[in-house]
This record gives sequence, C-alpha cells and structure tokens, in this order.
Amino acid sequence: MILTFRILVLLAVTASAAPAASVDVATSTEAAHDIAISTNPAVAFWSQALPIFAEKDKNGRPVPGHRSEVRSRWTRKNLYFLFICPYQELFLKPNPRTATETNELWNWDVAEVFIGSDFQNIRRYKEFEVSPQGEWIDLDIDLSKPHHEEGWTWNSGFQVASRIDQKRKIWYGAMKIPWAALGEPSPAPGKRFRPTMSDTFHVPERFGLLRLAQHQ
Repeated sequence: MILTFRILVLLAVTASAAPAASVDVATSTEAAHDIAISTNPAVAFWSQALPIFAEKDKNGRPVPGHRSEVRSRWTRKNLYFLFICPYQELFLKPNPRTATETNELWNWDVAEVFIGSDFQNIRRYKEFEVSPQGEWIDLDIDLSKPHHEEGWTWNSGFQVASRIDQKRKIWYGAMKIPWAALGEPSPAPGKRFRPTMSDTFHVPERFGLLRLAQHQ
C-alpha cells in the first residue's frame, strides 16, 4: 500500500490585529539577502529559521513516522519555505517534467502552501505545490467558481527545488515565492499572514497565521 502524505502550510496575508489564542501561529524569520534556492537544511539561511512541524494527513489523522518539518524565511522581495519530509514509500508521477508546471500534481505526493491576501473575500487565495521530483504548480484559487482548479493557468514566477535522500528516507523541497505574486508590496517585521501548519484543506475559515519576525 502506498502512503500518500501532504504537508499543508496554510497562509493568508494580513496586517490586522493579533489573532485569537485558538489560532495557530507560525513564524517566518527575516533574512538580510535573497539566496539561490537550496534544499540543504544545514546552510546558514535555513539553520536560522524556526521549525514548524506537521504530523497529520489532509484529513487530520496522525501519520506515525511522518513528522515533517517546515522552515520559513523572508526578504523584502521573496517568501521562502523548506520542507523536510520523512517517508516510507513515495507516490510519484511517472515521467516527471520540471521545465513546465504539472497540472493536477496534487494527485501525487507534494508539499503545498496556501496563501491568501484578500480578507474581504477569504475564498480567494494562492496555492503552491512542489513534488519530491521537482515538479511544480501554482494556482490562483477562487472557491466561488465551480471549477476553481482552473486557476492553474496563473503564473506566479515562483521557484522550486527538490531532492530525495533514499538512504535516510527523507525528501526535501524548497520554494521561493515573490511577494509581488501575493499582492504584498511592503512586507515588514510584525506583519501577520493568516496561515500555519494545519490539517485544514481548502477551508480558508480555518487558516492559521504566519508572523514575519525580524532576525535577531
């Protein structure tokens, strides 16, 4: 039996008041400079980030042996994520293509990020996916539409990288997302972006918060 496991980092961007205590809050740590995208957690860029942990599948059920780690950093131009994902067996798409995006990539193992910036209409947000093989897709989601998956024709300009450590049974994925694609012209320490690690899946009412933190 193949175990399909997804990482959900649910992000919705806002600079509003502090969240209620029941809302999950994750932290993205500021970086002084942008870097070439890397999947190596030991480099200084990633080692200075606070970890977020995910150990449930998309239905909220615990997945033993799959406590995945997510790290996030941000600069004035980009928002970064690193996914560190243990696995037993990977569910991969045959004949992967990485030069262009792969529609319906969500049918295979991926790490996903949801980011919304319109708090008047929280059913509009962006979705980003990367697979262990380096495949990718970005979507402009509008849940009011009957076929919101058609938003895959949107192009954010984000970058991805992936690698599989077969000996340790861990796969690594990284994303570099331009703030311009998220409609956020001026990221700054203290801003909160409605997201976090969660078992939520396309339910924006349950998105957590991502806080932008200044590097100390």
